[in-house]
Amino acid sequence: MTDRFLIIDDSATQRHLLSSFLQDLGHAVDLCESTIGALEKIINNHYTAVFLDIVLPDQDGYRFLREVRSHHQTADQYVILYSTKTTKLEIDYGLKRAKANDYLPKPVSRESLSEVLRKLPQHV
Repeated sequence: MTDRFLIIDDSATQRHLLSSFLQDLGHAVDLCESTIGALEKIINNHYTAVFLDIVLPDQDGYRFLREVRSHHQTADQYVILYSTKTTKLEIDYGLKRAKANDYLPKPVSRESLSEVLRKLPQHV
């Protein structure tokens, strides 16, 4: 079975880069450029993980992640925040307060993505 990922990022360049890396590894990828409709996608699909940007046009990724965690159908969804916000404070906030499962700094490299994927529960 192919793993399936959702990427939520308003940057077409970043969506394309991460999507290409994942597809090169044989994974299926769905894309959203904002959080509008993203919760519905998470509810209606089984994603191995969701890659969530923090800076988005409609709401920040932290707020959306709290929404995901508060919904009974999506509370356990594996979510990886990925962002250019890479200070220790921002990473700690994302992991501890916003309850992300992992944090991937931008720009994403094949190596950093592979490291994050190795930590997934199903180890893709």
